[in-house]
Amino acid sequence: MLVHDIMRPSSPTIGLVSLGCPKALVDSERILTRLVAEGYTISPTYQGAHVVIVNTCGFLDSARAESLDAIGEALAENGRVIVTGCLGADPDAIRETHPRVLAITGPQQYEQVVQAVHEAVAPPHDPYTSLVPPQGIHLTPRHTAYLKISEGCDNRCSFCLIPALRGDLVSRPAGEVLAEAERLAQAGVKELVVISQDTSAYGRDIGHGASPWRDALVPARLTDLAAALGSLGVWVRLMYIYPYPAVDDLLPLMAEGKVLPYLDIPFQHASPSVLRAMRRPAAQDKVLDRLASWRAQCPDLTVRSTFIVGFPGETEADFQALLDWLAEARLDRVGCFKFEAVAGVPASTYPDPVPPEVAEERWHRLMAQQQAISHERLAAKVGRVMPVLIDTVDETGAVGRSSADAPEIDGTVILPGVHGYAAGDLIKVRIQKARDYDLIATPITPPARPTARERLQASRAPRRR
Repeated sequence: MLVHDIMRPSSPTIGLVSLGCPKALVDSERILTRLVAEGYTISPTYQGAHVVIVNTCGFLDSARAESLDAIGEALAENGRVIVTGCLGADPDAIRETHPRVLAITGPQQYEQVVQAVHEAVAPPHDPYTSLVPPQGIHLTPRHTAYLKISEGCDNRCSFCLIPALRGDLVSRPAGEVLAEAERLAQAGVKELVVISQDTSAYGRDIGHGASPWRDALVPARLTDLAAALGSLGVWVRLMYIYPYPAVDDLLPLMAEGKVLPYLDIPFQHASPSVLRAMRRPAAQDKVLDRLASWRAQCPDLTVRSTFIVGFPGETEADFQALLDWLAEARLDRVGCFKFEAVAGVPASTYPDPVPPEVAEERWHRLMAQQQAISHERLAAKVGRVMPVLIDTVDETGAVGRSSADAPEIDGTVILPGVHGYAAGDLIKVRIQKARDYDLIATPITPPARPTARERLQASRAPRRR
């Protein structure tokens, strides 16, 4: 999908298609920020662009296919295409299918992308166009922003290609992260979504060294960073938490309201043998105890996770162990993937592959069981009052998210027939009904803006002379 336009008359125009995860979206934002600072205009159409950048995903074969299709579409519609992102780490695969692309760069190679754009269409030289907002260019709604705290990953999970694509862990100094977060908050962002490949490992590669922010030194450690982010007066949501014991240290911050009571922990499986084959922590019994402890400390805690079914060697007993574990864990949000044998990851060569039809059947069984659990967890919220961040408003009403809902991943809170609010408003609502993944609510906070009916009535009211 092409990004929205950022118009400047008579400037060279760039189209950008951003695929993949939020971490790739942040890469796209950095590229756009640099190009707009140089005076380029961002076009919302292929036809209006002098050149098109396609930021690709290469994590799974299905994602690679989607990326190749997007490159082909851009070539057909525009003809001048620069490829970047994770699939760019395999330039031969791209050239084999699309030899006409102008240039190929890998993930995080921002300077190379910008240089390729310069070669394709020279930047303008008007100094008055070289201005961008201090918070940079963002592709998310104005009230929500992703905050990337590190690149790469030191884990070597047997099913994952990320270290090969993005390299080992490289953490940003805490002061740099906090300065960016502060600029975003000052620009009107109401929710910071903290992302990386392994958020729990933040700062480990730099010895958790401290860096200056405001009048203090802040260590590059997740708990210290989260506490400092919590002082900015915005929602702070932590994503991609690896299940280290240090996660326990985050719960007091959540209980105090410093960060949202939301944990996104990809457990991946529950069978010890499958977890060992995945090269993941295998003490799931202890995880159940920790879940109980977390919920005791922070009753409003939402736990989201992802799992893989059909991993090589997964038996019916292994899968049943996963179902039994999920029944006991009662997680709020669950995503599930069917294993894909991606070239370059160790698990692709493991013996005893699970037939696709078996993996498909297991996927449906897991999702059916979890749907009932998720509905039960949501139904327990009926009658409660909670804060909601409004995302969209149209003629049918408003749609927002609670602290339990990450943007574009989890469910929503629907306010039918409600008007007078705007995207970015943080209001209180009372939950009236639960669906399988969404909540229906009515607002308690009065709207800050008059409704259409109120404006009409005001226009018809007699004026005093």
